[in-house]
Order: sequence, then structure tokens, then C-alpha cells
Amino acid sequence: MNADALDKKRVIAIDTQNTSLVLMANNKGFVFHKYYGERQATPENLLDVIPFDKMRMETFEALSVFGGEYPGEPSLKATHADGNMTTDLRYQSHTQTKIDDNIVETRIRLKDTYYPFFVTLVYRAYQAEDIITSQVFIENKEDGAVVLENFASFDLVTEGREYWLTHFHGAWANEMQMEEEKLGKGIKIIDSKKGVRTTQAENPSFMLSLGQPAEEEQGTVIGGALAWSGNYRLCFELDSLNILHMNAGMNPFGSAYHVESGKTFETPRFTFTYSANGKGPVTRRFHRWARRYSLRDGDMPRPVVLNSWEGAYFTFDEDTLTKMMTHAAGLGVEMFVLDDGWFGNKYPRNNDKAGLGDWQVNKKKLPRGIDYLIDHAEKEGIKFGIWVEPEMVNPKSELAENHPDWIVQRPHRELLEMRHQLLLDLSNPAVQDFVFKVVDDLLVKHPRIAYIKWDANRHVQNFGSPYLPADRQSHLWIDYTRGLYSVYGRLMAKHPKVIFQACSSGGGRVDFGALAYHHEFCASDNTDAFSRIFLQWGTSHFYPAMAMGAHVSGSPNHQTGNSSPLKLRFDVAMSGRLGVELQPADMTGEEMEYSKKCIAEYKRIRDVVQLGDLYRLVSPYKEDRSALMYVTPEKNRAVVFAYSTRYHSRQDHPTVKLHGLEPDREYKVKELNSTSKSKLFNGNGKTFSGNFLMNNGVQLKIRKANESVVLELTEVK
Repeated sequence: MNADALDKKRVIAIDTQNTSLVLMANNKGFVFHKYYGERQATPENLLDVIPFDKMRMETFEALSVFGGEYPGEPSLKATHADGNMTTDLRYQSHTQTKIDDNIVETRIRLKDTYYPFFVTLVYRAYQAEDIITSQVFIENKEDGAVVLENFASFDLVTEGREYWLTHFHGAWANEMQMEEEKLGKGIKIIDSKKGVRTTQAENPSFMLSLGQPAEEEQGTVIGGALAWSGNYRLCFELDSLNILHMNAGMNPFGSAYHVESGKTFETPRFTFTYSANGKGPVTRRFHRWARRYSLRDGDMPRPVVLNSWEGAYFTFDEDTLTKMMTHAAGLGVEMFVLDDGWFGNKYPRNNDKAGLGDWQVNKKKLPRGIDYLIDHAEKEGIKFGIWVEPEMVNPKSELAENHPDWIVQRPHRELLEMRHQLLLDLSNPAVQDFVFKVVDDLLVKHPRIAYIKWDANRHVQNFGSPYLPADRQSHLWIDYTRGLYSVYGRLMAKHPKVIFQACSSGGGRVDFGALAYHHEFCASDNTDAFSRIFLQWGTSHFYPAMAMGAHVSGSPNHQTGNSSPLKLRFDVAMSGRLGVELQPADMTGEEMEYSKKCIAEYKRIRDVVQLGDLYRLVSPYKEDRSALMYVTPEKNRAVVFAYSTRYHSRQDHPTVKLHGLEPDREYKVKELNSTSKSKLFNGNGKTFSGNFLMNNGVQLKIRKANESVVLELTEVK
């Protein structure tokens, strides 16, 4: 293509309703980031108002490659078939296609100047949600294999006076803790090298605030999240010109990947958005997009679940379970889920030391089988679900005895156990077929099973695949996750009506890659209400309430030992997908009646919580209180949740200003889940304008630790 023709096509605008990502191809064929921000009606004018000098152009490459002029951390590094480790990509063409009324896809085709080595940048712009996704397709047409050593899905360059990064860290029972830090010169990397349960310690998502610390409803914020359940890396590099370079994708650590001649390597999607009005719009856009495009049945309200784990653990029989179901039905629960311990005969699953991998019903515990339990559940008017962990195996199992070659293992080394179990090698198609068959057989033999809780309780330590060739061992990190997704996809296609929950020692698979195959996730094994205030606050930044399993459990809590009132436990859990995880027989009659009332209230408001827009009002990280609210898209209904995390003085009653309402409409405010005649909101039952509620707020009488309040707002016409 000659220079004049290229010049006419050199501006590539990727637009949503309110944002624009503008790229530019110069006359030499280099493609650069030009702009990302509020929508530009005439993006070509940016060429004049945002000039590039040579030094700056080098740093704004749309896909930074090793061997080019940009000296920093590259998004792409490839060793070509002849051993050349450098790459030089130039623009060939681009297309923009309207996929449907909401999605526009942009494809930018690049080619190496010497090799038949092609890269296609693929962006999808979701108009109504103001979301853009990016992927990279790397095509090898050389005579031999090309080895990829860096392969990011997302590359973006931005400028600001200061950069404040919000990210999410944690551990088992303490996931999604929020942290904000000012970025300094050099590189900040957030990553996982665990292979499985990769989101438990860090999450592949972030919010970047330009110029100041992030606020909920003001300031410039870029938010992004990777759809990948394996190892990942988020990289933030602040250079000497105070320009910030970001890339994100699969972690290249130990993952050199051979792309054979004629093959194409596809990276996972990275999802991002820009807000000129703080973190709140970023969250609401991600939630809307997730419910529509990255969550199974995102328009379907989720049922109230009772999970047997904390109520029975491994010690149960038919009588234990049927009585739990009867009590659950009396509470108004809609789904009973039998957790771990139901399988294994030669090696019965009576604890976590044996039986994993032997998916036969335990005849001693359940002599009449699973269908007997399903019959009882349906007689009580509820549905039945069950727990599986098909990626894992106990050494003490028939599976381990019969197929030692199916186990991930480090050659010539002792096998390292975690929770007395090992990991199956999902890079192996035979293992993929086995894992598929475990779940498929369960659902075919018992077609009335309505819910699968899919767990995974260890990460990769014994790195090594008996299946992969010696010179392809580094493929295990990526091929394991691709194999898992293949199994998920087959099950999803064959059993589209079964609800799937992603549980991975709690919050080990809280990512948009796993969510594409699931209806919900277990946010954490920690069910303590106080801990959950913080944990769910962090989780809510990207992941919608309908996908966030939140359970009411016993007191003192089994994980933390904290004691908390039943009201707080319900008030916290009701801000997500409500569930129960305790032994109902241990509850008093008064507790049973109160729980029944709360569950009934939740069913009445769950469409607001699960399908509404989230507004975070008071952060528990900034105050000794927390408040949030959900508002329907029509703005005719809302639910407010507020919690006190420590004692406040008698005169200290918080006033919480609400958001997201229509100023000119009138709303009746009703307190829910009250426990006595003493109300925590003096305006209970009264009507206020949206303008008053947002500008003056509501005063709440929660001043003791563990006090909480829930308010329902309904438009009065």
C-alpha cells in the first residue's frame, strides 16, 4: 500500500456510545495508540491536536514488540523459526464489522516486515455498555515453529499527572481485599503462577485512576479485567517521560509456546472501559456487560440455596440430609446442594484423605442412592444439586491406582500433596474425556439434578505432564486451562439448564474466563458476615451480585470464630446471591421464623439486587461503616444495605446520601428484616423525593458494632 493510500486510512476509531479508543497507522505502517477517553465525533482531528514527536511515538506502539524501538516490557516476544528473536510488525489493513445492533468488531491486520508472521488485533466495542474487549491472534506461516515468549491480550498507553492503581489481593478465606497505591517509576506486576485457583491471592482485574486516588462518582478511571482462569499477568510500566504502559494477558512465566507452521495462537479476551466520573460507572458497565455477555443466563434470577457443607461436613447419612431438606423447604429455600462426602466405596470419602476421583455413590451413607434424595427434595418442593471436584484425585483412590499417568507430576521428584490430593492433567485429551464423563454421567443418570458445585482445592506444584512431549512441557500452564474450558463447553452444550457454580477453595476462580461457563461463583469459603462486608465490597467492583454466592452460616462462625447477630448475617448475604450454609436443626424456633421472613423478603427484592445497578455509598475501607444500594434500570425501585463495623457514640448517627434515583420522583421507604418494634430508620413508611434522598440522605440509627439496616425504596406514582 502506498503512503498516500495509507494516510487516508490511518485513523482507526473504536467507539462505544460514550467512549473512543483511537489508533493511528503512520506512513511507515506503525500502529500507535492516539487516544482513549470520552467519545470523539471527529477522531481524525486528534492528529493535529495531539501531535507525536519521534521519541513519544516509540512509546505509544499499539502492540509493543521485542526488537522494536520501544525498550520496555513487550506485549509480544517471538523467536522465529530461524532463531531470530526480534519482530517488526507493520499495518496491512483493517476492517470494522457490525456484528449486531450493539457490537462492532474492529480487526487490524499486521505483518512482520520479513517473515510470513501475522498478528491480528481484534477489538469488540459494546455500544450500550461502553465496554471494549481486546484479543490478539498470532498466525505462523513460516516453514517451522515459532516460539512465543510474551503474548499479551491487551496493550494500552496513557498519560496523567499521577497514577493510582486499585487492585485486589488476599488468601484463602480472605479473598478480594482492596488495595490502592500510587504508581512510581518502574514496573508494577500483578500475577499468578499457581495454574489453578489463580484468583485466590490476586485477581486479574484493576482500576486505574488518573491524577488522584479513585473516587466512586468522580475522576478519570480506566477499569479492566482478563477472562482467563490460568496463570495471568497485569503489567504497569511508568517510563521516564511519565507515560504509563499497560499490558495484560496470560502469564508468560514458564510458558514458552510453540506455534507450528500454519497454526494460529489465540489469546483470551481482556475487557476494559473508561469513565470520566469515577469507579461507579466502571462497575455498572462491567455488571451490565457481564450479565448480558459473560455470565450464563445473566437475565435469570438465581435461586436461594442451602448448602450442606457447614451443616454436616463429611458426617451425614440419608436421615441427616432429608431432615435438612425438610427444614430448608420450611425456610423457603429453593435449592438443596449436597456437598463433599457422598462418594467412594473401596476408599470411602469420610474425610479429605481418600476417595477423590472415585465417583460412585457411597453405599453405606446413601444406600438408596441419589435419586432417593432427589425424590425427597422434590416432595418438599425444592430442587437438588450436588458437589464435584473432578480435576483432582486422592493418592488413596482407585483412580490414582489405575491411572498414575493421568496425574500432574514433576519427573524424578517426590509428589507434593495439598489437602491430601493431586491434580489431574487436563492437557491430556483422555483426562478431559474422563472429567467430562464424571459430570455427564452424573447428570445423565440423575437428570433431575439442577445444580453442580464444581470445586478445585489445590494449585499446580508438581509441574510436569506425562502426556506432553519433553520439548513441549512449557505448554502445560496454558493447555491445562484450555482443556478445562473444553470440558466446561461440552457440559454447557449438553446440559444447558443445569446451574453451575465455580468454586475453587472458595474464590479461586473469580474471573470472566470461568464465568463464561458458570452461573455464579463461590466468593470465599469464609462465611463470616463481618469479613464478608470487605470481601464482597472488593468483589463487587467487577463481578455482579447475581453471580456472588453469599451464605448465612452459624454463629460463632466456623472460619473466624466471630459471633454476629442473625440479622447482620442475613443483611450482608442478601446483598449478593443469598444462600444458607448451616444445620437448620440447630436453630431455635425464633431463628427459624426470622430466617423464613428474611428469605421471603429477599425473594421479593432479588430482582433489584441481582439485576439492578450497584452504587457503593460508604466504603468500609474509609469509615467504620459501609453502605451500598441497588437501583433498577427503570429507577422505580431500590434497596439500600448499611452496616456498622464498630461502636459509635450515642449521638453519632450516620447520614447516607443515596445515588441513582430520579430527582423528581417520589419514593416510599420501608425498613426490611427488622427484629423488634424499635426501627433503625425514623422515616420508615414515609415518602421522600429522589432529590431529598440523594442530597440530604437518610439518617440511620446503627451505632453499635454488627448493627445493620436494609431499606426498600418503591416509587410512588
